[in-house]
Amino acid sequence: MIMRKNPWTDREVEAHWDNVAEIYVRENEKVKGTHDQRFRESIKYLELRPGMKVLNITSRDAEAADYILRDTPGAEVINAEISRGLMKVAAKLRPYVTQVKLDDYADLPFKKGEFHRILSLETLEHVSDPVKFLEELHRVSSDDARLVLSCPPATSELPYRVYTDLFGGHGEGPHRFLPSKEVKMMLSVTQWKLLVHKGTLLLPVGPGWMRNLGEKFIDRAQGTFIAELGIRQFFICEKA
Repeated sequence: MIMRKNPWTDREVEAHWDNVAEIYVRENEKVKGTHDQRFRESIKYLELRPGMKVLNITSRDAEAADYILRDTPGAEVINAEISRGLMKVAAKLRPYVTQVKLDDYADLPFKKGEFHRILSLETLEHVSDPVKFLEELHRVSSDDARLVLSCPPATSELPYRVYTDLFGGHGEGPHRFLPSKEVKMMLSVTQWKLLVHKGTLLLPVGPGWMRNLGEKFIDRAQGTFIAELGIRQFFICEKA
């Protein structure tokens, strides 16, 4: 499998999120349960302790910081975001968070070994050079660090387009939804050891009972093609 750079720049990604910053929160409120599932699921795997320094990248409106600090009040969260527009939204909603502006996903403005935990939710599919991004996450993480990463699989492209056509939303801008097999290869070549791979959100919309039934079904189908149909794939890693 050839791991390639994407045919867009990180600046183009930045421009998209700047353009939709004003509607970002409003659109996510329409699917709040599905949107916030990423935070609830991540907390299960971060294994946080007081005093740990956590990199939330990219942070969007910094809502993940609320979940982290509720779970572990003594943690320190650095919210890294490429969009100034979304940083303004985060500052208005959460003036207490620490934010850092990103210019380039392939050159992060942090020191080697700075973070004990890395949280990267729905970011890998947007970056211009995914392998370099994962290498940078490896560089800035401590020797005993844990990475919790989520992204939609390639099978989500059609459902995403149907949803966007029917309901609108903030859109995804430049992106390439990746097959989980490719994500695993990228993690391997960048010296991340995969501990857990889990597909979630088989039925991301609909009545609560139906979504819950979908999660029970996909939980039993981990390791099969059914799990790859979940629109949010989680990859939990430590340094190799």
